[in-house]
Amino acid sequence: MLTIEEFCDKHKACKEGRDWALANCSSMIDAWDKLPLAWLVWVATRPGVLTNYELRLFVVYCARSVEHLLTDQRSKNAIEVAERFVNGDATDEELAAAWSDARDAAWAEACVAAVSGVRSSAHAAWAAWAATAAYAAYAATCAAAYAADAATCAADDAAKAACIESQASWLRANTRPSFE
Repeated sequence: MLTIEEFCDKHKACKEGRDWALANCSSMIDAWDKLPLAWLVWVATRPGVLTNYELRLFVVYCARSVEHLLTDQRSKNAIEVAERFVNGDATDEELAAAWSDARDAAWAEACVAAVSGVRSSAHAAWAAWAATAAYAAYAATCAAAYAADAATCAADDAAKAACIESQASWLRANTRPSFE
């Protein structure tokens, strides 16, 4: 198992994160249990830490957490297809079509948000788009950020904190990180 120093060197961690982990954690497993969400998602998306399957499940979880804010059915459909894909019940072609539809829906939501000032559905739509992204690590980072942004836009900073805590709890409860 990699030490904190080895992991940080291998993945070129920022100085702030490295210093924090070294000062507050005894191992990478300990760091996994203590990291703030932004750093937890960064660690989770380093090659080999989580499986592609685990990352895709996380992306779907993030998108589902803000699904109630979606106003465009294409975004909701994208989440459904992404989840079916993770479970082996949708094809690459279906996922690609859902990605295209979700991208179009997200742009449409962004235009509405620009006019109306209601940004929560736009952020939620981008989370749905991320759910269909081809690269699980990239999608996990995007979906987590968009879901947290949607929570902030929908309510307040307390909602964002609750969203972030929920994401961290999900990652810790539903994945088995490898630090080798």
